[in-house]
Amino acid sequence: MFSSIALVISALANLLVFVIIINSLLSFFLSPYHPARMTLDRFLNPLYAPIRRVVPPAGMFDFSPLILIVLIQLGSFLLTSFLHSL
Repeated sequence: MFSSIALVISALANLLVFVIIINSLLSFFLSPYHPARMTLDRFLNPLYAPIRRVVPPAGMFDFSPLILIVLIQLGSFLLTSFLHSL
């Protein structure tokens, strides 16, 4: 049972990382007012906000998506490792 929960956690983490990468790529090509960008930003900005308070953008570079991906992967690894150890 814990193995299936770990699988779901891993899949959700991978999906969230995929959405973050798609949003970052779209930011190069689409206007911030494009409906797809606005929808993704509405979902991801609450996740970026705490990181942006600690690590502000450096010039035109925003490292919050990269930091969020690292935190998601770390959290997923820790949770799945814990569940597999049970």
